[in-house]
Amino acid sequence: MTDSKSAKSHSPEISGLIEGYRRFRDVGWTPHRERWASLGEGQEPRVMVIACSDSRVDPAQIFDVDPGQIFAVRNVAALVPPYETTPGRHGVSAALEFAVQVLKVKEIVVLGHGLCGGCHAALTQELRGSGKGEGGFIADWIALLDEAREEVVREHGAEGRDAERAMELAGVRVSLNNLRSFPYVQQKEQAGDLRLSGAFFAISDGILHLMDNDGRFAPAL
Repeated sequence: MTDSKSAKSHSPEISGLIEGYRRFRDVGWTPHRERWASLGEGQEPRVMVIACSDSRVDPAQIFDVDPGQIFAVRNVAALVPPYETTPGRHGVSAALEFAVQVLKVKEIVVLGHGLCGGCHAALTQELRGSGKGEGGFIADWIALLDEAREEVVREHGAEGRDAERAMELAGVRVSLNNLRSFPYVQQKEQAGDLRLSGAFFAISDGILHLMDNDGRFAPAL
């Protein structure tokens, strides 16, 4: 039997989450029971969003969507690895396969953001040589940006906000290019059944930028 007193002795962090849950029950769940009942039968999101794990960049908040509207995958720097069939635990690839082949989403949005720690680390290479658990896992992951980094450094150097922004935008382009290395993504895009889009959220001013067909970014109108 659980002691009621000990059950209530949550950490401040958990207590804050529980308070948020109670607000959600009052505002987000109870008034929308029919919506949640339908979601209990399954999900049919039309959009997949690949975003960064950064606590400041929640795609559901940025796009102001209801539960069930987007299928979100978040990781360091919003990266998509290229298509691989080697043994391993390919988390992003598994989520992509599920979204495209099972849920049959119509759009995939890669959402980069300003002040991205992963892109900064890729640019400065400050984690190279780190041991696992001390930055090595991150270094291996953001090595996906090595080739793009070379071009950024040639044009902007490896320091300063201009270089950081260029690296952040380059990360979106890398993920989009890697998405197209998946055969089923390529096939569906060519058939007009799937669209790929790039976006960038600037934390400092709250402005969303969209990528055009030439790889340039402009504020969303």
